[in-house]
Parts: sequence; C-alpha cells; structure tokens
Amino acid sequence: MRRLAQKYALCIGCHGIQGYHISFPEVHKVPKISGQGAGYIRVTLRAYKAGERKHPSMRTLAAGLSKQDIPDLAAYHESSGSGVNVSTTAAEGTAQAAELVTKGGCTSCHGVNLSKPIDPSYPQIAGQYADYLYVALRSYKTNDKPLIGRSHPVMGGIAKQFANNELKVLADYVASLPGEMQTVQRSRIK
Repeated sequence: MRRLAQKYALCIGCHGIQGYHISFPEVHKVPKISGQGAGYIRVTLRAYKAGERKHPSMRTLAAGLSKQDIPDLAAYHESSGSGVNVSTTAAEGTAQAAELVTKGGCTSCHGVNLSKPIDPSYPQIAGQYADYLYVALRSYKTNDKPLIGRSHPVMGGIAKQFANNELKVLADYVASLPGEMQTVQRSRIK
C-alpha cells in the first residue's frame, strides 16, 4: 500500500493541481483524470510505457510502474471522480461543431454525450480541458517525431481528416459538454 501511495503521489504532482499547465509540446492544462475510466487509464499508461505515446515525462513515470501498479492506479483514479450526473443531451454548440462531431464519428466510440464510451479502453472526453484536447487531437496527426505524437491507427486516421482550426472548434465544443472527470486537488500529501 505504501508503494502505491508513492506512485499516486507522482500522479498528483501534475494531475492533482487545479489549473496546472505543462509546456511540452506546448503550453496546455494537464488533463483531468479523476473519474476517467480505469480501462482507458490502463491502456494509456501501458502505451506510455511501451513508447506508443511519446510524452517524455509520462513515459518515464510509466516505465517505473509495475504490472500491478497500473491497474491499481487506474482503479483509484476512476473511483475518485465527482460522480456528477451526466446529461444525455449534448450542450448546444455551433452548427460547425455538430458537423465535425458527425464527420469524425465521435459518438460511435466515445458514446452518448461523449461521456459514455462503448469500450472501457476508450476515454470519456466530455468536459476535458479544451487546450489539452486540442493538443491531444493534433498529436494523433504526428507519428514521425521521437518525442511527440500518439500512435493510434483509428484516431490517427480521424484526426488527419481535420484541419487544425477544425480540431480547435471540436476541442472547444467537447470541453463545453458536461462530464464526470475532474481534477481532485489534495490539500496535503502524506
């Protein structure tokens, strides 16, 4: 248990600070992970560990996780969400945003209101920070650089069909949707 508490302390160093920004590959808020699905967190940590996701800090942290640390941390983060009731009706967005969601087929994987993924390995994205979503979506368009990019064949194909200004509209819209994820800031670490 002590070892897991130490591993968890590494997470809250960034993900447990309200409004915390990082500057790689560009300045954006650190994503909300409290309340995110455990399946997605497991897949993501394993992708960082394997180098399929290339963020240097996350890759380094994931490399130090044991096979048991990953599901333990994933379960913890899933259970630490707000429990906010998510509406099944999407927030009103622009006609362009609605067209982009349809063009990308976003609900076919991320589910109703983009907060009920059809598979546990897919993320909830409703209510995530817009600047993080924008950087994440653009990273799927990059897979030929050693320190940035994400290797995911489906998301890569989807992201590449959009111009960056369209990804920005999409990210802003998704961020405006009600979601269950939050940043849980700890008052102190033991």
